[in-house]
Amino acid sequence: MTKVNLEMTSNTEKESESDLPTGLSKPAQRALAGAGYVRLEQLAKLSAADVKRLHGMGPKALEQLRRALAAKGLSFAAGTAEKDAGGRA
Repeated sequence: MTKVNLEMTSNTEKESESDLPTGLSKPAQRALAGAGYVRLEQLAKLSAADVKRLHGMGPKALEQLRRALAAKGLSFAAGTAEKDAGGRA
């Protein structure tokens, strides 16, 4: 029983470390977690196009992340997002 309690505490601690939007779809959550992203500050180092390339990230999840970043005064990094917006090079 102690092991279960430790696992629950460990999971709760991990969840509290994350500041990603709670309304993200499960595929988007898995995509970010699988790539090791749990904080908005980590995503601010990536371009929107980089995040969009993760399997499971859709346009709705990307917009949710944009809003969450903006609420913290952050944004996706400049980069390939501009190329994607105007068509792939």
